Amino acid sequence: MSNDSSDGRLATTLRTWIESAPPGAQLPSTRSLVTAHQVSPVTVQRALRTLSAQGLIESRPGVGTFVRRERATRPVDFGWQTAALGVQGRRTPGTPTALRPNDGDAIALQSGYPARELLPERLVRTAFARAARNEALLDRTPSAGIDGLRSWFATELQSLTPARAAPAVARDVVVTPGSQGGLLTAFRALVGAGRPLLMESPTYWGAILAAESAAVDVIPVPSGPDGPDPDVVERILAETGARAFYAQPAFASPTGAVWSTERSERILDAVRAAGAFLIEDDYARDFGIDAEPTPLAARDDSGHVVYIRSLSKSVAPAVRVAAIIARGPARDRILADIQADAMYTSGVLQTVALDVITQPAWRTHVRRLGRQLGERRDLLLRSLRDHAPSVTVNRVPRGGLALWARLPDDVDLAALVDECRRNGLIVGSGDEWFPAEPTGNHLRLAYAGPEPSRFEEAAKILGAALTR
Repeated sequence: MSNDSSDGRLATTLRTWIESAPPGAQLPSTRSLVTAHQVSPVTVQRALRTLSAQGLIESRPGVGTFVRRERATRPVDFGWQTAALGVQGRRTPGTPTALRPNDGDAIALQSGYPARELLPERLVRTAFARAARNEALLDRTPSAGIDGLRSWFATELQSLTPARAAPAVARDVVVTPGSQGGLLTAFRALVGAGRPLLMESPTYWGAILAAESAAVDVIPVPSGPDGPDPDVVERILAETGARAFYAQPAFASPTGAVWSTERSERILDAVRAAGAFLIEDDYARDFGIDAEPTPLAARDDSGHVVYIRSLSKSVAPAVRVAAIIARGPARDRILADIQADAMYTSGVLQTVALDVITQPAWRTHVRRLGRQLGERRDLLLRSLRDHAPSVTVNRVPRGGLALWARLPDDVDLAALVDECRRNGLIVGSGDEWFPAEPTGNHLRLAYAGPEPSRFEEAAKILGAALTR
């Protein structure tokens, strides 16, 4: 019987053989590999597909499988693009690791989304079937979003709002096509090109990308396992004259930090005193494991907190729906930006999202999801302790999707990531999560991705790479 673990082991064994073989060398036949390694033909074929996807081998029908030869390529001069693109103050990064597809049978610890088995698949499929019969399929959607979904987002925040604060209402809600679109809109509408935006460092790579696209001037604020220092936030707001601070107070990505009530109040006071906005990204509201932090937006009724909550990760990646909750002229500017950019968010996707999150089974799913994430988190932590002891996790996250791991300072991070990939493990370099210079060697290791049964194998590969 073929299984993922045996496929990975065979691929690793063959990869080692390929590295020492000359270009054009022929691999043993499938029958020979079955006998030599005591595996099934299906396992052999899957291992060969993995190696082929990685560009290590090539198959010649009717002849056999061979170590790929390097092809001579004609050099191409792209120098003309320098003049065409002009001067750019920032360097747009390549595809972030969290969005890169898996290499065949590689173990994926880079994922930015929960694995499929962690999603409410039955609810989503049923909702799409109903949406196909709904009038939203053909009607134009209101720019701010459909009424039912806006009311749901407002009610969710109201349920966390203290009695003394004036709660958000449906009019304050603007639905956006995913949180990435919401971040870009918030940065354009509330900050503007060339103006300063405070941002935690490290922080979510998508926010860094959105800030670059909005051409704002990012000012990094150091942030650790407990979040940023309120005194530092206050000082940088005063020094820069910034009028916005982007942050993730709950289960911050990538650090997993959760701001304490005292820290939250002090930072909110600093933002108010500066006459600024706090752009609160509550991406992990549905991913709590053993904590349920209260959003800062629930404690602010003066319009200083602009709150972003997404459903794309918890409902399904294909359901690109999020919301921005803002008050006063800030809400109007956000809506104007949405109208100028996308006009409105797909009514079908909004209908699907609303259908899913209003089903009784949704709450049950979220509770079960928290338990599943906790089990995966603990399994990955144990695997690292057993097989990669030089990897340090300073703070066990109480929610979210990944661990933020520190490596020894003498490690060549880029070489380590590359070696892990060659050996069948994809990990995310921590450098991608810093809007300024990285403060050390870090890895983001997702426990919400597929195949937790291979966490131990992943830790062994990482541990071996660190030893070498």
